[in-house]
Amino acid sequence: MPNTRQANAARLEFAPGCLVQTNLSGPAFTDDWLWVAGDEACGLDRLRRLEPVGSETLRYGDVQDFPLADLLDLPGTREEEADLEGMAVADGFMWVVGSHGLKRKNAKPDRDHAANAKRLAKVSLDANRRLLACLPIEPDARGQPCLVKRSQDGRRAMRLKGDAQTNLLTSALAGDPHFGPYMLIPGKDNGFDIEGLAVDGQRLLLGLRGPVLRGWSALLEIEVEAHGDHLRLVPLDARGTLLRKHFLQLDGLGVRDLHFSGDDLYVLAGPTMVLNGDIRVFKWPNAKAALRANQEAARFESGLTESVALPHGRGVNRAEAICDLPPSLAGGKPRWLVLYDAPGPDRRDGEHTVFGDLLRRD
Repeated sequence: MPNTRQANAARLEFAPGCLVQTNLSGPAFTDDWLWVAGDEACGLDRLRRLEPVGSETLRYGDVQDFPLADLLDLPGTREEEADLEGMAVADGFMWVVGSHGLKRKNAKPDRDHAANAKRLAKVSLDANRRLLACLPIEPDARGQPCLVKRSQDGRRAMRLKGDAQTNLLTSALAGDPHFGPYMLIPGKDNGFDIEGLAVDGQRLLLGLRGPVLRGWSALLEIEVEAHGDHLRLVPLDARGTLLRKHFLQLDGLGVRDLHFSGDDLYVLAGPTMVLNGDIRVFKWPNAKAALRANQEAARFESGLTESVALPHGRGVNRAEAICDLPPSLAGGKPRWLVLYDAPGPDRRDGEHTVFGDLLRRD
């Protein structure tokens, strides 16, 4: 389990106008290339591995933007954020998921009390937030991995069928006794908020930051397939189950990210609401086998083990993303990359460079 943290061991150099910079919410590797998502963008950035320039272990830069509007028929405009919160690479595809949650306006220090009260009462849904999609990865003429709308072998970029208000997942959840009532509550108010994605074939695990129910965090398990121009949900068993619920004991924390490493599932967990609190990494040993064997519509898992606690600041340095390094970069021992939303001054070098941490086993 990751139990040694190397602070600021990964240097990420962005450029002015990049889709993603300080609001990092998801990482994934394809060999020497690092992909990142941000929760205030509607696209992904690809960074190339570069030679270190300081004390960092890994350095990435030469960024390339991949706007989702160039790859998918989005329900909203290309400028509307998708609030991307999870990503994973599997079988030649980049999978991405948005938060799917509502948002509430915040009070501003330059507004009077009446104006702020009106702002705090305003709840809305960006049209692109309810997005679950797979994007083909294909090398270009220079051998660099790119996200494409349609690959030469016929793979297509597709999203779960839906519109600006709902999709097949939210429709399936609307009447759910655990999560249906929370679909109308903004994510940062312990409402419905997806913030993790892990992929096993065509089965997907969606980690929920909220709601946390009596201290139990939740994963949603679904299976998807291509149907026409979109993805659709398919039953998980002969009984027609469209989603399974896995309740995890994470000491009251919500899921911030998910990542399979072999058969084990690693869970990055933190406060469900806008709080400065514990951020930890948990391990669910042999999770893939447990998930494949499970036939229950809902199950409870309390056998997770805590591997490491991560630092956090007051309003800064919130660990939001975790993934393991490719073997070629790991130096013979399993290592994980951790990226932070709202990086503080200690995690920045100028306006466009941020640092992440490496975790490793001793």
